[in-house]
Amino acid sequence: MIDLRSDTVTKPSAEMRRAMAEAEVGDDVFLEDPTVNKLQERAAQIFGREAALFVPSGSMGNLACVMAQTRPGQEVICETNGHVYNYEMGSLSAIGGLLPRIVDGEDGILSWSAIEAAIRPKVYYRPQTALICLENTVNMAGGTVYPTALANEICDRAHERGVHVHLDGARVFNAATYLKEDVAGMSKKFDSVQFCLSKGLGAPVGSMIVGTRDFIERCRPIRKMLGGGMRQAGVLAAAGLVALEKGPKRLQEDHDNARVLAERLAQTPGVTLNAAKVHTNIVIFSVKNSGFSSANFLARLAKQHVLAVPVDADRVRMVTHLDVTRHDIEEAADAVENTLS
Repeated sequence: MIDLRSDTVTKPSAEMRRAMAEAEVGDDVFLEDPTVNKLQERAAQIFGREAALFVPSGSMGNLACVMAQTRPGQEVICETNGHVYNYEMGSLSAIGGLLPRIVDGEDGILSWSAIEAAIRPKVYYRPQTALICLENTVNMAGGTVYPTALANEICDRAHERGVHVHLDGARVFNAATYLKEDVAGMSKKFDSVQFCLSKGLGAPVGSMIVGTRDFIERCRPIRKMLGGGMRQAGVLAAAGLVALEKGPKRLQEDHDNARVLAERLAQTPGVTLNAAKVHTNIVIFSVKNSGFSSANFLARLAKQHVLAVPVDADRVRMVTHLDVTRHDIEEAADAVENTLS
């Protein structure tokens, strides 16, 4: 199978497996796991922050960051297609007691003018805007990237209004690769950042939160409350350290493969796709003009040994990653053509 469902399907490398087997461990709830501590220190260093916290998943990381900067009854501004709103089980409301305020972006990218219009006036009988959540890259917009100047403008203007800004940077290293910038510089104005080790970087489990030391200490008990108090977690952190050091260096290969895939698909009858908008490792396309629903198309495609996921009734998502080669990409494109012919 050529598995293009997500960059989360990658298998840990031999180097990761060795690091996991040999990891020095302790009880992380007592802050005594040396490998977890090393991972947290390294993540903070890479992002130019005071501290970091290892969490089991990006969803938990996002929720902990949000809860540490809000209180129940307040509003959180999110883009319409944002992951925190669409794919995290309604946790903003169900657990955080917060109201998502949804704003449309262009290709998933919010402007300050759109955000400003959604900020509540300072009136006691209206729910107050506490936080803005941006996503970089924007998963369901096809891996689009916030220009750093725009992200900085949003943070600066939000801070002037007394509103915090959180970055769901699940694939922030992909964004940095596309922009040819470093993650510290492009994210420095955000109050908090969450990024995933288990997506393009290739670790089997885990995400990181970075911020000030005070902020991280506010997130730590929230992590425990959410069930994220891991014990000898160094066996996981060891893989995360390898991912953090080695993973970012090879992401351009995934982007190149995604561009090749997009260009091939854009030429396929029955597929609707603007290949020029594919910037990172996510390719989203429509099969509506083929007469297939996405579900029917994917069922037929799987018979040709290619896996992808539906976005909705008409659209399909494919994601390139370290376990697919250029040859796999060409074969996947051939399989799409055969399925639709």
